[in-house]
Amino acid sequence: MDTALGALFLSAFLSATLLPGSSEVLLAGVISKAAAPAGVAIAVATIGNTLGSCVNWCLGRFFASYRGHRWFPVPAEKYDRYCDWYARWGVWSLLLSWVPVIGDPLTVVAGAARTPILVFSAIVVIAKGVRYLVVAGIVTAVI
Repeated sequence: MDTALGALFLSAFLSATLLPGSSEVLLAGVISKAAAPAGVAIAVATIGNTLGSCVNWCLGRFFASYRGHRWFPVPAEKYDRYCDWYARWGVWSLLLSWVPVIGDPLTVVAGAARTPILVFSAIVVIAKGVRYLVVAGIVTAVI
């Protein structure tokens, strides 16, 4: 159980950063193999994924002035598009932080926009948690 939850946490954490990953598959495996109680697995995945998004927030918050540099994690054109999106929809756009491709850069922009970390974390934990609840619900309905 500890190994499965550790792997799930790491997968969820890394999947929330700008690195590619799919923690939903691992969550489905943990639940389907009964490697841990579903509620615990959902909590571990949600916490890991939220903390990974906080890394993105930090990148945006502390490194936004370097956005023109080649090593910055979001290309300038996409960064500007996400900034426009965030300016239009505000913090509520973070409810889409779970969505592949757009969610991770959106969390970077939230940091650059200096969204308070408590507001950021509250919205992101809800978005990520609901996503994992849906995945767990689908898995338990199938097995």
